[in-house]
Amino acid sequence: MQVDIFDIFHNEILIISIFSWAAAQVIKTVIHAIMYKGIDWKRLVGDGGMPSAHSATVTSLTVSIGIRYGLTSPLFAVSLIFAIIVMHDAMGVRREAGRHAKALNEIFDYINMENSDPDVALKEFLGHSPLQVVFGALLGFGVSWIYHFV
Repeated sequence: MQVDIFDIFHNEILIISIFSWAAAQVIKTVIHAIMYKGIDWKRLVGDGGMPSAHSATVTSLTVSIGIRYGLTSPLFAVSLIFAIIVMHDAMGVRREAGRHAKALNEIFDYINMENSDPDVALKEFLGHSPLQVVFGALLGFGVSWIYHFV
């Protein structure tokens, strides 16, 4: 079997999943710009925020696999478990790590007010609230559903 690297561009499930991630990142950037009255281009690839791009991606992947291969396929089962773990992690461990980073940054600012180094600041946008995860999942579901049925 010969492998052509350009075949990857014909993998609809991969393309739909990447599109769902990109859509979530754009929406997240727009929402952030509206809330903070200015655009932060780092939000296009950053973690955290509304909606969850992780949730959009894994939900889109899972729904597309379910539509293409059926809900009884082993591939769907693996994808569903993977999606549940990713979304649970986004609301749990990663969200708590973001809270810890915020608290530590505040302590660093308090201790070192004059010597504040922006390169030392910890990344605070890491995890998601349950609402952000739900909206990411709805986005991923919608993108996959529209692609396959509209």
